Amino acid sequence: MSAANYLRALLACAVFGGLLGVSSCAFDGTIKPVAAAPATGSPQTPATSPASADAEDEAAPTAGPEFVSAAKAIREASAVEAAFADIESQRERNNQWLIALNEIPAPPFREAERAADLVRRFETLGVSDVRIDEIGNVIAIRPGTVGQRTVAIVAHMDTVFPADTDVTVHRDGDVFTAPGIGDNTRGLVVMLALADALQKHDISTRDTLMFVGSVGEEGLGDLRGVRHLFGEGKRKIDSFIAIDGGQISRLVYAGVGSNRYRVTFKGPGGHSYGAFGRGHPHQALAAAIAGFTERATPITRSPGARATFSVGMIGGGTSINSIPFESWMEVDMRSTDPRRLDALDAAFKSSIDVALAEENARRTIGDALEVEVEPVGRRPAGQGERTGTLVRRAIAAIELLGGEPELEASSTDANIPIWLGVPAVTIGRGGISRNSHAPDESWEDKDSHLAIQLALLLVLLEAGEG
Repeated sequence: MSAANYLRALLACAVFGGLLGVSSCAFDGTIKPVAAAPATGSPQTPATSPASADAEDEAAPTAGPEFVSAAKAIREASAVEAAFADIESQRERNNQWLIALNEIPAPPFREAERAADLVRRFETLGVSDVRIDEIGNVIAIRPGTVGQRTVAIVAHMDTVFPADTDVTVHRDGDVFTAPGIGDNTRGLVVMLALADALQKHDISTRDTLMFVGSVGEEGLGDLRGVRHLFGEGKRKIDSFIAIDGGQISRLVYAGVGSNRYRVTFKGPGGHSYGAFGRGHPHQALAAAIAGFTERATPITRSPGARATFSVGMIGGGTSINSIPFESWMEVDMRSTDPRRLDALDAAFKSSIDVALAEENARRTIGDALEVEVEPVGRRPAGQGERTGTLVRRAIAAIELLGGEPELEASSTDANIPIWLGVPAVTIGRGGISRNSHAPDESWEDKDSHLAIQLALLLVLLEAGEG
């Protein structure tokens, strides 16, 4: 599509989308950007992250003989051998946990009922120091024999679905279908089964373990639960393992950051004929989208870490024969490089300013348009330690269980520690997840024990056998 035709399409959607019953329009730019600085308003002080190539463009690092040997030694210990066998035998119990937990709704900002159930389950497993913190996270502490370090194991409790969503689980053999069943109820089950294995087989660790059912991982939750964990005056976390994502071969080591905004152009509105000449919010919005696309594309095409931008939703207007009194859009920008995010952010804000000025200059009557730019999410980016000790331990554990590690960047609870320079990874929850974030989301119990065994191996490698 030519630039001129693209602009016409944007303008047509902005001006007529709401009038014709179209609730939203999406325009994506997926290419590659320039530089910026870390996100603001977050806990503690961020680590510096240099630009790098995409994770998928680099060969996966090797675990190294020392970590391979360590993983094998742990795997062959008698208590771990017994725990592995027990984990495999508990498949049906774990699936019953999955159903029960999933049928407790946990919509954004309303995770309390599921949190209370998770507390009860940890206490039943014999973890004695369990509480819900000020923001709603479930915290379960298992003291280490030395306890100088703390390793956090985190699975988020929230889902993307609104409160009135039917979360009843429908089972067909080994396939479980329900909103949120994989992302991330299954992650909670892996965390509980890990705690159970440690308790039941009396496996101690040198470092203290902090099990966390976090709030606010999804969407506008903006990682609020983990932000709180790393807030001022909180227990120091030395290492962070999140459980979220698909099969056990997937290993997230870098955090895809995002800046998200809701932008609303406002004006007096009026009749399309009688008030012609007044500032037009839809036309200002269309110009802002076109200007942002033009400014952002060269940024994303420059060499370096991948970055993307998307105008995911637009709306406004009351009828076909009216000048709308407001026009809005929601915008998402992403990258693993915080400097690239800042470059996109600057291009976005410049486009808004220029579009507002040009539309106000074009009008011949009426009050000037105004614009509101509301931040609705800011997830910090971080490159992570691709060859760091925690990553290499995770690679060794995955390989020992027969997987082929696939290192990726993603947006998970691990974004916060990665950004702060704390060793962090996200490991898979196992099985086969399909249609995440959709009403027909499903999870298939295929070799699901491997994810729990992986979590056990990695925790013992990282926290040390007691």
